[in-house]
Amino acid sequence: MAHTHAHDHHGHRHDHGSNGHGRAFAIGIALNLGFVIIEAWYGFQTGSLALLADAAHNLGDVGGLLLAWMAYAAGKLRPSSRKTYGWQRGSILASFVNAAILLVAMGSLGWEAVQRLQQPAPIAAGTVMLVAAIGVLINAATAMLFMSGGKNDLNIRGAFLHMAADALVSVGVIIAGALYLWQGWTWIDPLTGIIIAIVVIFGTWSMFRQSLHLLFDGVPEHISVIEVRQSLAAIAGVGSVHDLHVWAMSTSEPALTAHLVVRDERSGDGILRDAQVVLHERFGIHHVTLQLEAEPCADHCSAEPAHH
Repeated sequence: MAHTHAHDHHGHRHDHGSNGHGRAFAIGIALNLGFVIIEAWYGFQTGSLALLADAAHNLGDVGGLLLAWMAYAAGKLRPSSRKTYGWQRGSILASFVNAAILLVAMGSLGWEAVQRLQQPAPIAAGTVMLVAAIGVLINAATAMLFMSGGKNDLNIRGAFLHMAADALVSVGVIIAGALYLWQGWTWIDPLTGIIIAIVVIFGTWSMFRQSLHLLFDGVPEHISVIEVRQSLAAIAGVGSVHDLHVWAMSTSEPALTAHLVVRDERSGDGILRDAQVVLHERFGIHHVTLQLEAEPCADHCSAEPAHH
């Protein structure tokens, strides 16, 4: 029946040179928590709803960073006999929760801004601008900490997006404050809030959709199953490919299982080696499980209802 079963664990990419990310999370959380306290204090002092809303939003982001850090740490935990994949999926879950928090925060910020448009109130613009400027510096510095990992890991990208969005919010608050001082427009503050909310919701939607997709074992966005199937079928000695599954074990590690129907003229070891090289180099898939089958078995197996 099934001839050979190969499981390739080589070159697992748990790290991506990302040892510094644990430190990045710690620094980011400390900086932002400190800023939230300062911002909330001055929000109360100046009576500025914009600063208070921004402080509440930043506090939500500290929660998001904590979630992302916990997921990052969970990805490092060793697999056990009860959890054979470890806790890697935690990174996908945190990425989803992170996006959901940001969408809710921005929705509520936008709603608050709409209310404020109907009843504009004066603000202590000078202090608001100064505190928001500190916010831009802190958020930009934190975003830079996560910039390098964002290409490989959806979760690190989530942290980066969060911080970049916060910097954007603070820039909006500064612009609103400047226009208020210049023209005395009380409506500019809530209008800026609405614009920022819309921009951030658009930016976060793709991460929300992608992480939800991965939660349900969807194929990672950068991988085409059709191309994977064609590449495996093109290997010398492979007759056909079936039971091909590609999913994400974590936000940075795709996995693949497949059955390859082989012809007799080539050794199974050679086919497995070729398949692993193709999957590593062309698709970046390092967690590969392949089952080799003789043609009669495949004909028999494919007739079974259990197979798709």
